[in-house]
Amino acid sequence: MPWTELRITTDSKHAEALSDALFDLGALSVSIEDAAAGTAEEKPIFGEPGEPVDQMWDRSIVVVHLADDMDAALTVTAAANAAGIAAPAFETVTVEEQDWVRLTQAQFEPIPISERLWITPTWHEAPDPEAINIALDPGLAFGTGSHPTTRLCLQWLDRNIQPGETVLDYGCGSGILAIAARKVGAGITHGVDIDPQAMVASRQNAEQNAVEIAFFLPDDAPEGEYDVVVANILTNPLKALAPMLASRVRTGGRIALSGILAEQAEEIREIYGAWFDFAPAAAEDGWVCLSGRKHG
Repeated sequence: MPWTELRITTDSKHAEALSDALFDLGALSVSIEDAAAGTAEEKPIFGEPGEPVDQMWDRSIVVVHLADDMDAALTVTAAANAAGIAAPAFETVTVEEQDWVRLTQAQFEPIPISERLWITPTWHEAPDPEAINIALDPGLAFGTGSHPTTRLCLQWLDRNIQPGETVLDYGCGSGILAIAARKVGAGITHGVDIDPQAMVASRQNAEQNAVEIAFFLPDDAPEGEYDVVVANILTNPLKALAPMLASRVRTGGRIALSGILAEQAEEIREIYGAWFDFAPAAAEDGWVCLSGRKHG
């Protein structure tokens, strides 16, 4: 049976109320996205320790799936009435019934990171059995190697990790960067994320790849410095976390930062320049990875 997908743009004040009303009216699913995703205005709706939490984006898109026999206009109007707002404009897309598991698998092919490093889903044979293959499937947490920011960090780790170096992956998501670091020769490696689901995903992925990594929520993470710190998160958290991340890198150690749009790179370089001497940035599709060495 086909579904009807609605995309409703609204403000932060009414997104959740509209979502709740749509569920009550029988929507098959409802999610809320950042209307500014992929732009310089994109922002997280979570906070780091000691930082205030933004509860919703300034402008949100409510994505709704309706059964084919539900009238989209009437449903949106009824939900708006229940939420106490005027009926908003919306876009409509018909989503045909599909085998979503097979479709997802077909869309996630092995990803070459470098000549020796691949990200390979578990349902595929490794394209190069002699290469370093990270077995990873789409799951609960961000990070499969398909996004430029993740690839840039993976490539940096592949080129720069020295045998036995200690590594901290801050904002570890799926654990992919920590796993890659271990696979290319790192020693003690830790991952930190504020999302409990990331802990679940990271630990499962590390076990699947037969590497030993300890993952922590921020308040549980051990103190101490590392040879390498990598953080693939968004620009605003990178700015807020600069003193803390810098403190986790030993003198002479290195940091790699990504999740940064090209136009934001200079600001990040300037902030972290208080602690690090930066190499030229690596870039892909408008995103950059900044890497530097901590000076004394």
